[in-house]
Amino acid sequence: MVELQPLLFFDEQRFAQKLKEDKPLTVFKDALAAANTQFDSRFVEGELVDTLIHERSAFIDRILGYAWNQFSWDKNIALIAVGGYGRRELHPHSDIDLLILLKRGNTKNYQQNIEHFLTFLWDIQLKIGQSVRTVKQCVQEAKADITVATNLMESRTLMGDPALRQLMASKTGPNKIWPSPQFFRAKWDEQIARHRKHGYTEYNLEPNVKEAPGGLRDIQMINWVALRHFGVDSLAELVDREFISEDELNFLYRGQSFLWKVRYGLHYLARRQEERLTFDHQRRLAEMFGYRDNQKLAVEQFMQRYYRVVLGMRELNDVLLQYLDEVILRQDKARKVRAINPRFQVRDDHIETVDDTVFEHHPSALLEIFVLLGEDPSIQGIRAATIRDMQRWRHLIDDEFRANPENCALFLRLFSCPGKLGQQLQRMTRYGILGRYLPEFGRIVGQTQHDLFHIYPVDVHTLQVIRNLRRMDRPEVAARLPLASHIYKNLPKPELLFIAGLYHDIGKGRGGDHSLLGAMDVVAFGEAHGLPAQEIRLLKWLVEKHLLMSAVSQREDISDPDVIQHFATLVGDQIHLDYLYLLTIADINGTNPNLWNSWRDSLMRTLYLETKQALQRGLENPINRSEWVATTINEALQILKDQGISEDQARAIWTDVDQEFFLRERAGVIARCTLAIHHRKVGSDPVVFVEDAGMETASATRIFIYTQGQGNVFPVTAAALDQLNLNIQDARLNTSSNGHTFDMFYVLNEQGQPLGNDEHRVRDIVKTLTAAIKEPSSTIFNVQRRTPLVLKQFNLKTRTYLHNDTGSNLTTLEVITPDRPGLLAHLGRIFLRFGIRLHQARIATLGERVEDVFYITDLDYQPLSDPTFCQQLQNAICMELDERNQESSTSIPGKEPVPWQ
Repeated sequence: MVELQPLLFFDEQRFAQKLKEDKPLTVFKDALAAANTQFDSRFVEGELVDTLIHERSAFIDRILGYAWNQFSWDKNIALIAVGGYGRRELHPHSDIDLLILLKRGNTKNYQQNIEHFLTFLWDIQLKIGQSVRTVKQCVQEAKADITVATNLMESRTLMGDPALRQLMASKTGPNKIWPSPQFFRAKWDEQIARHRKHGYTEYNLEPNVKEAPGGLRDIQMINWVALRHFGVDSLAELVDREFISEDELNFLYRGQSFLWKVRYGLHYLARRQEERLTFDHQRRLAEMFGYRDNQKLAVEQFMQRYYRVVLGMRELNDVLLQYLDEVILRQDKARKVRAINPRFQVRDDHIETVDDTVFEHHPSALLEIFVLLGEDPSIQGIRAATIRDMQRWRHLIDDEFRANPENCALFLRLFSCPGKLGQQLQRMTRYGILGRYLPEFGRIVGQTQHDLFHIYPVDVHTLQVIRNLRRMDRPEVAARLPLASHIYKNLPKPELLFIAGLYHDIGKGRGGDHSLLGAMDVVAFGEAHGLPAQEIRLLKWLVEKHLLMSAVSQREDISDPDVIQHFATLVGDQIHLDYLYLLTIADINGTNPNLWNSWRDSLMRTLYLETKQALQRGLENPINRSEWVATTINEALQILKDQGISEDQARAIWTDVDQEFFLRERAGVIARCTLAIHHRKVGSDPVVFVEDAGMETASATRIFIYTQGQGNVFPVTAAALDQLNLNIQDARLNTSSNGHTFDMFYVLNEQGQPLGNDEHRVRDIVKTLTAAIKEPSSTIFNVQRRTPLVLKQFNLKTRTYLHNDTGSNLTTLEVITPDRPGLLAHLGRIFLRFGIRLHQARIATLGERVEDVFYITDLDYQPLSDPTFCQQLQNAICMELDERNQESSTSIPGKEPVPWQ
């Protein structure tokens, strides 16, 4: 047995004695259980995780030694630790990677003992990853697979003759196979593929602590390539060789310890090998690590720390791999040097300072380097030595630096660069420059919002918004967002849009309204950078109102001329509308691109175009609602006349239909729905008419439902659409005084798309809805679709807000609740039970929650006026919807229903 460090918690003499007295299987199991218990206790009590993982490895060394000695071996076989276990790193449920190494190919003498040894390890419930190879086979496998070569690099002898492992190591070293340049290139390609799998970001919602960018694998990558090239046993030996500085080494060790702690905690909580930091584990680890709710949730504080650590690890990985690239892959290539100015030059397509005193003597160069990168897209990156110099001197960015007009001009110049602005800002963030130049930005680095809607930390979202804006003139974006692209190409100063994007969320996490805080910050920025007063006013308004257009388009009835008039009044002029439209689109797509769909696009486009017309008409000339309705009716009558339907026949169908129907729908839509009613086969049967809706392209599928004498069919319709896996985006409900319904639903399929020309699906919709409306009692209201697991981790409490709108004579009810299948059908039944008439529903799904707005009255078409009744309605909604969500295992407290106002 190899000499092992003493373990205070493991009494070897007692263990050895019990082996003589009891069954080995029982003795080993008891020892492992006792060790796991004490390791867990020490972790919970806060002991350093470095100590725990090394001691766990040392303990397993001891256990494996005793197990190995239960059998008879000779000097031509050895037990070798490889991989992470070879590095003496062992987390609670990590694989224990073993190599049984044979000197020669004849295994007959060992086969039975090897099988019994491995079976014994499995029986005592060790999680073993094993291979049995000769030295020759190790060489062959390592040549063919760099993963095997990497594992063997980290090997150490547990039992047997150390000379056997040394022989294997000599035959698999860089002078035999995988020489340093090939090894480095292969491992770098491996890292690129791994980063691609995780979206090239360290900022995933539920990051993989081990494999994601900036994670533990990136740290191991540094070790592997450095040790392979320099032939040393640890990175500490490379400080004197100037590969890594003392500060960098300590920074790496601190980051590694934090990530080890998180990984250890994941294994502890999951009771298995878990590398993904899921929402549930994030909350539990935050509590375990001592974070407490204040201005930010405890989990958001913990995740901000996590993201800042992996950002730092990614930065160090960048620097060291760039250095290795220069000394390994590029050392024999001709050095192409091109001067840029007295401070900078380009060497091998990478920018560098002309000497290591540039940042010290010219601090403005800390900003200038990114401007030069933006102005010359042929420069691929920054050389490692220059990044290190930048890190060394970035402390020079202080108040005096920020107040320097030269630096202010450089920073503004960055926004006009033809190169990738988002990439330069990302580099500035990664190298710690942007957060120092703009301290308000530094506060949001790594800051998360614990939900499924905001899928990036605030800083990453901000840079993504800027990228979205800069791409507006690209052909592929113009094809997808033609109106936005056209507007962008005609902006007078697009750089103002980028500055607004930089500041729109910068006030988050400070408490208070982040829009107002950001507006104050952008004013200070504009004044400090000498922007004209009118531009500062525009920036202030954009940041303060950056949520306005999204809210109006998704939560208000934009078919109502009064809504358009009010919004146009808030916007004021075309310039403000153009900038706000572009910022809103970039913001939504930068928040969660998966939630952007054709329906949201159509809402935004409609609001923009209607508002543009209102501005062109003049704010002093609002549309007359009565004239609008009359015009729509006349246009619909003309279309119907051309189809052989007289005015009397049409008006008979429209008897007692509320004028809102003609206000919300276009004449062509009304005419087609009227034709469907006129041509129905049986007079009492419901009419279900399905078509795609949209101006230039389909934005949703429109479903029109007409019934006679049935009144409120919303609950039945919602339940049937849920069974059809269709998601309601908008519902416009009209019930006449004689009980006829003229209901319009806009739906998307599960992929967020309209149905298109799927005739089979359309027939299925018509058949299902017709049957459900004719026999409501047969409609299945039970939820048929399962709630996705990730949604169950957000057991948010339902909130309701209710107020009367004197202009529309309707009551507005807002329901914020977790997203669950069957939600609208359940709400519809509550409305039915309370005698509520639903006129319109605006549906907005924001990650794990929905924010639905319902426009309601009582059965007499009057807004709700009894405070007691309103409170009862709100209480019922909150109680019943929350009961549906009790299958979730954890909860985040929500607010009580807002009292009647």
